Amino acid sequence: MTGEFEDRHGFPPGTNEVRPAGHGDRVAARRLAQVAPAPADLVTFYDSIGDVTWADVGNGYFLEPAVDVLQRLQEDGIVDAGTDRKVHGLVIGSNGGGLAYLAGPDGAVYRTRTASLDEPELDKVADDLRQFLELLEHCLTRFIADGETENL
Repeated sequence: MTGEFEDRHGFPPGTNEVRPAGHGDRVAARRLAQVAPAPADLVTFYDSIGDVTWADVGNGYFLEPAVDVLQRLQEDGIVDAGTDRKVHGLVIGSNGGGLAYLAGPDGAVYRTRTASLDEPELDKVADDLRQFLELLEHCLTRFIADGETENL
């Protein structure tokens, strides 16, 4: 993606990487599983992947490291969201447009409708983390092919 980025867009690429998990990431993933209603696939993800930073794919896509998810959890707690307030989630990432992604305890992934997490309204974007990652991959593939992304 970055090889022809500057020719295509007129400016050099930013950070675009999937960083493998290090020891600290794995420790944070285990801690997350102990202190929060974290879906098992999220903990498994963080055991292998430290974070995802795709600054130049569309507006950008970011999956935060487990240590950042833990820190936000300690500072702000679980996010209660949805019109019926039955969705309790962990903020796991964001897009470059200011919207946050939350993982619910059932594994579903949601996106906020606005940049505020005070009383967010959510849209379900994936039934589980695997489906969400497949959607991210599709966004990357489309961006490489034609410079466009899906609305994830």
